[in-house]
Amino acid sequence: MPSDAVGIPAGGSVGDGPRAITPRRVSFDWEKTPLHWIPDEPTATHVINVLHLLLPAGERWFVKVFKEGLPLVDDPELLKDVKGFMGQEATHSVQHGYVLDHLAAQRLDTADFTKYVDFLFEKLLGETPPLGAPIPTREWLRFRLSVIAAIEQFTAVLGDWVLTAEGLDLADADEVMLDLLRWHGAEEVEHRAVAFDMYQHCGGEGLPRYARRVAGMAVTAPMMLYLWAWGAAYLLRHDPQSAGRLRYSLAAHNRAVRKGLLPTWKELGAAVPRYLRRSYHPSQEGSLRRAVEYLARSPAARSAAGAIGRAAIA
Repeated sequence: MPSDAVGIPAGGSVGDGPRAITPRRVSFDWEKTPLHWIPDEPTATHVINVLHLLLPAGERWFVKVFKEGLPLVDDPELLKDVKGFMGQEATHSVQHGYVLDHLAAQRLDTADFTKYVDFLFEKLLGETPPLGAPIPTREWLRFRLSVIAAIEQFTAVLGDWVLTAEGLDLADADEVMLDLLRWHGAEEVEHRAVAFDMYQHCGGEGLPRYARRVAGMAVTAPMMLYLWAWGAAYLLRHDPQSAGRLRYSLAAHNRAVRKGLLPTWKELGAAVPRYLRRSYHPSQEGSLRRAVEYLARSPAARSAAGAIGRAAIA
């Protein structure tokens, strides 16, 4: 466990005083990014590209659910972190949506897949329980908050992984896509505890609260595995440069893992038992220092900060 990851709250310190969680209004130029942005690695490229299929709708949903929960938050510090989280997630959703436009411009249309993702978040996990299930409003909100907290466990793990994924640099991956992934990953580490703290604050007390946390992960882990495999298979099958010859395979996936282009199964799987410990808190996850250091040198984040500074001077 990194020494800088212990006991630091979401908006806590990393050796230089308190850190506010604030959105960075970044932008990216996709004009020169190729379809296979990891050269000669279509499987690794499209496994990571599944993020772009899931995140626009998923992160819009995060914001909607948190808006429902805001009236329950009576801790001023948590409220400030939650609003910062919502701003960051809204920006992530927009930027990954632009990547979908870029894929479509390269003849890889994802609409036939993303309509199911939209259905999942807007209908099955929407404001009211599906099929008129008799679940009280407060309980339905608590369940969805537990699902968000579980998803954020994985995004923090993936965020920390991509910040140290030297295999992507060695493979000469596209610099713009790498900056998007690392900027996003760094912000996931930066706000890694907010969804968990929001659930703990709104999720009741004692054993029932812990049971709901377990239930959230029990739903989330298999759902994410299924959606990721399905999404990777979809992207490879519809890749316009392969003329239908590519298919997702576990063997090709594992070859990419060995090259350091994808996280290991152990890294992903170990995130679940950690999360299920009664004493667990996401401040133990990843390295906040590493995330902050990347955000200080990210081309997109630096450009966004410069634009804010110029606007303030003007």
